[in-house]
Amino acid sequence: MTNLPFREPSLPRLRPLRAALAAVAVACTVAACSPVSEGGGGTGSGGNQSAGQDSFGTPADPATVRDGGNLVIALSAEPDALDPTLSRSLYSRYVFQAMCQKLYDVDEKAQVVPQLATALPTTSSDGKSVTIPLRENVRFADGTQFDSAAVKATIERHLSNARSARKSELGPVAGVDTPDARTVVIRLQQPFAPLVGALADRAGMIMSPKALKTLGDDFASAPVCVGPFKFAKRVPQNSIEVVRDPNFYDASKVHLDGITWRILSDASIRAANLRSGDAQVADSVSTQDVGALQQDSALTVLQSQSLGYQGLTFNIGNVDGVGAAPKTIDRPIAQNAKIRQAFEHAIDRKALVQAVFNGIHAEACSPISPASPFSSPEAQNCPTHDPAKAKQLLTEAGVKTPYPVTILASNTPDTLRLVQALQAMVKEGGFDLKINPVEYSSLLDEQDRGNFELLQLGWSGRIDPDANITNFVGTRASQNVAGYSNPQLDDLLTQARQTSDIEERKKLYGQAVTLLQQDDALIYLYRQRNLTAFSNKIQGLQVFPDGVIRAAFAGFTK
Repeated sequence: MTNLPFREPSLPRLRPLRAALAAVAVACTVAACSPVSEGGGGTGSGGNQSAGQDSFGTPADPATVRDGGNLVIALSAEPDALDPTLSRSLYSRYVFQAMCQKLYDVDEKAQVVPQLATALPTTSSDGKSVTIPLRENVRFADGTQFDSAAVKATIERHLSNARSARKSELGPVAGVDTPDARTVVIRLQQPFAPLVGALADRAGMIMSPKALKTLGDDFASAPVCVGPFKFAKRVPQNSIEVVRDPNFYDASKVHLDGITWRILSDASIRAANLRSGDAQVADSVSTQDVGALQQDSALTVLQSQSLGYQGLTFNIGNVDGVGAAPKTIDRPIAQNAKIRQAFEHAIDRKALVQAVFNGIHAEACSPISPASPFSSPEAQNCPTHDPAKAKQLLTEAGVKTPYPVTILASNTPDTLRLVQALQAMVKEGGFDLKINPVEYSSLLDEQDRGNFELLQLGWSGRIDPDANITNFVGTRASQNVAGYSNPQLDDLLTQARQTSDIEERKKLYGQAVTLLQQDDALIYLYRQRNLTAFSNKIQGLQVFPDGVIRAAFAGFTK
């Protein structure tokens, strides 16, 4: 999970889009593509746009950019481990985008496109064998050859590493065959519709077998992949640096000498660095600052709708750490769903989004975006704001009010505004919310260990809804920090994974959302818009609906 700024336009704009996307999605099969939502009908162009209008940025024009220079990106939180097997933070994905290419990527329409693969995969008639053709003449940053053996080594590490965050994303992968150096065949125990989407993210980032053998579990200290840039230096809590990789197969498209990510958690400080020229890019622009930045003729603000969500997670069974078998927690709120339901009824999402984020974000009650072809009325059902109902449920649960709850949250200004608004809001419903703010990387450690009662965190989102749900609520899934387990939900999610029929998956996800709202281990609050600002001295910066800043092929204007 990540405390990611991901935004989505209002529902009226999405209705005509959904009809078009559904038609596209029906034509997809697991062999050819992943049915996904488009980036909100945006222009795909740069420039300052009005709130709600998507702007993804445009590729750099080689005739108008110069080679050389170091790009500085002001980053809102420190990335976690720079290891594709272990990483769980959006911020590490920014760095990976520059130095760790994947088998597949997503474009500005949130559609899968080949990257280290040469084409979309083909799938056997029984759905249990997926064949992927690979690029030739590609080298890792350490000079060793990229081939099918490297893909096999990477995927096997994802599946076998005890701390892997990728294992549940890869679902029923049984093994990997390498009939030749340019071909990989992934064997599945059952058909698995979300596979291509998973390979368009960290599960598809291929690591150097030489580096894996040398570094083992310390791979993050000097990561080696295929990419326009290679790892140079990391100063914890301060910065990460990469430099141009001369081994990159498409090196002629790389203009910058290097990229530096500087950790600046305060949005106002990031904006100040952008205006002063100390940084050329600022991620996660605050909704408090976006208006002023859009009015600055020297800057451009990119924005796009979200594939993810921001939410609240209750610890209902995480005693021995994420991925361990759930155990009983001796707290009423962990044992009684009525108390968690009461907390949800105490939340006014509309007022929250308006007061804290100036109405720029959108309310959300589900892990499935309304723009998704997998959405349905059931998936978008929203429990009402009803403080009286909240108090009634607390009475039925037999607990004294105000019921005390402590929330763990990152110490960024925007997050603190959010949880302080929640604190005031849920009081009317019978809750006494106490706030425990911590630095982002510490928050990730605490959530994994289960050292929390209630957690505020979100997810940047993926193109297949399975990746927004199963990994977080499936029993013993690798990011199920709630310690939540519901066999009926597991069965629905497994069925949805095994069919490529859009309507069937839509029905199953609607049923899954109904169960999630009954148990309320995870309460979905709102969807963000991706807001990224950059200096007009830079060309080629892009941010697609997956929220990742794409800076690898940017350059300074001549």
